[in-house]
Amino acid sequence: MQVILLERIAKLGQMGDEVRVRDGYARNFLLPNHKALRANDANRKKFEGQRAQLEARNLELKQEAEAVGAKVDGTSVILVRQAGETGQLYGSVSARDVAEALTAAGFSVGRNQVVLNTPIKSIGIHSVPVRLHPEVEVSVQVNVARSTAEAERQAQGEDLTQREEGPAFETFSEDDDDDRRGRRDRDDAPADEAGDEDEAR
Repeated sequence: MQVILLERIAKLGQMGDEVRVRDGYARNFLLPNHKALRANDANRKKFEGQRAQLEARNLELKQEAEAVGAKVDGTSVILVRQAGETGQLYGSVSARDVAEALTAAGFSVGRNQVVLNTPIKSIGIHSVPVRLHPEVEVSVQVNVARSTAEAERQAQGEDLTQREEGPAFETFSEDDDDDRRGRRDRDDAPADEAGDEDEAR
């Protein structure tokens, strides 16, 4: 379907551009959200008549988003989740979770503004983009940990994805094995060799 964009859409184009998109994308997202119009003569005239108004509104929204973005950019939020010893979460952190954490921190951010292509599935500090406006994108730090105490340790640079305690069994390299074998041979030898050494003296 050919559409006229009413605002800048990432990877599609700028306001006023005519682009071809999949029918489902146009019907389910662009048209119902007033982000585009079907490209026909009537809508082209309608767009040209409204262009100045749309551009002024877009500029206003962009300035508002930039003001909010200046406060949100670099913000860190903590999300406490259950995880295994290696740091893998028993669930995942979604865009909705990040949006709710930011809202709780005093920022009005919608789930659709959080750009999280795949859910977060491990503890750690994750940088997540937030698109406040088609032309304004900021980044927030999402600190996912098993507790607030762990989150503080992660914030100080500690890596908690490694097991803290050592393995229950010892592991040896081949070199260790050779050393140990050589030591064992020496330990076993004295009975015979000691006698030889005495005789030599």
